Amino acid sequence: MQLRFEHFAATSMLGAKDSPPRNNGKLYFDRWWERQAFGIAIALSKQGHYEWEDFRQNLIATIGEWESAHDIEDMSRNYYEQFLLALERLAIDTGTLSRDEIDRRTSDTFQSDTCKVHQAALE
Repeated sequence: MQLRFEHFAATSMLGAKDSPPRNNGKLYFDRWWERQAFGIAIALSKQGHYEWEDFRQNLIATIGEWESAHDIEDMSRNYYEQFLLALERLAIDTGTLSRDEIDRRTSDTFQSDTCKVHQAALE
């Protein structure tokens, strides 16, 4: 169930360069970590760590950097890899997390039992 802020955050990106992938009109996540990253980005903004528009502009810049460094026909871009990079940069820039904290939490997450269950399901 989406609350008002979550609905605002998701719909503010519709049709824009930073619009997340959708399937039949619903947000689409290929991997479990993509859903988590999206939820974390919304939660941190909702808690006041940054404005949602600041995140969006950071994401647009990150996507632009990727596009500038790659051929227009390069289909290897993963939206949520750019999303995660934008989230990490903003978390560091706002002092929400340090690079070391992000690295530690990422390592802990990928070592967790939940992650192992998700990875096994994909094999």
